[in-house]
Amino acid sequence: MTLIADSEALAAFCERQSKAEFIAVDTEFMRDSTYWPKLCLVQVGGPREVAAVDPLAPGIDLQPLFDLMADFRLLKVFHSARQDLEIFYHLTGAVPESIFDSQVAAMVCGFGDSASYEVLARKLAGAKIDKTSRFADWSKRPLTDRQLDYALSDVTHLRRIFKELRRRLEKSGRADWLTEEMAVLTAPETYDLDPRAAWRRFKTRSTDRRYLAVLREVAAWRESEAQRRDVPRNRVMRDEQVLDIAAHRPTTEEALSRTRGLSKDFAKGRLGRAVLEAVDAGLAVPEKERPEAKPSRRLPGGLGPMTDLLKVLLKMRCEQHNVAQKLVASSAELEMIAADDKAPVRALQGWRHEIFGADALALKHGQLALGVNGKRVKVVPLD
Repeated sequence: MTLIADSEALAAFCERQSKAEFIAVDTEFMRDSTYWPKLCLVQVGGPREVAAVDPLAPGIDLQPLFDLMADFRLLKVFHSARQDLEIFYHLTGAVPESIFDSQVAAMVCGFGDSASYEVLARKLAGAKIDKTSRFADWSKRPLTDRQLDYALSDVTHLRRIFKELRRRLEKSGRADWLTEEMAVLTAPETYDLDPRAAWRRFKTRSTDRRYLAVLREVAAWRESEAQRRDVPRNRVMRDEQVLDIAAHRPTTEEALSRTRGLSKDFAKGRLGRAVLEAVDAGLAVPEKERPEAKPSRRLPGGLGPMTDLLKVLLKMRCEQHNVAQKLVASSAELEMIAADDKAPVRALQGWRHEIFGADALALKHGQLALGVNGKRVKVVPLD
């Protein structure tokens, strides 16, 4: 086992890996008491060398590692990459270049909707993962040998998983399918946590634009405060309190203190004044500039039977093409297709249209039928 805890060793290791065809990457982090994930360990596995980098080591310079992540010539292999990429984006301001996500690749190759690393390691690398250190406190030092062994196994087997998935993608001609999915993972906007957009995460049925304007301002204040203090959002203010304030729109300390769970001391202090300023800002937004609720998807009635038929077709086509249903279409998207031939859904575009969307529209318009042959469902073309 190799643990890198000084800048010189890290620079030398990254220099060696920069010449490789690919590297497998994983991270261990903590987020229980912070807004931003606290990076505690980075595991990197090249074709011939595997090491864990300790970002908490005193004085260590992580720039060589960041440079390695930014090298577009070097393919970086992750499993379920989103959280790992978010960490590097927060630390460097850029999403790592050239990404291969083994979980998404496994969906393309027919391993189900969300194949776990343990499943892929067993099926593609013949390895069994010891999970006993999964919930360890990775911020504590020293790390135990068991922790390091567990952490390094996440990239050791990932190399073999990657090679097998790549072979299957090339054999099936589906490499372009994966490229399309990686575009979303590598888009900076996927990880840009704009406080002004925080209100959209709240589940509210209200269409009152004045209410939404206040909600936007209070939610933006909470998000900014949580980011500034690096604490979870609910440590600043709970979701239900944000919604309550948006609904009642208090303009005085006394009114704010009547919000459930907020004390008079909070209302009179710096945070209380900031909340009241956010409420005032929301109330002052001109009517034309107030946010609008996301339009509800009002579908015509009677779509149930057609949607059910599309579900059967989806399952059948995905089994035939050995691809995860989740990657092709969701239940909500099937309802939209049942309602509209030009629905703005993935299933009617690109490779998804080829393996499912075209048939879905044909079934909808009576050009195809579903029949049963023994225990198998089949598609029957109609004149």
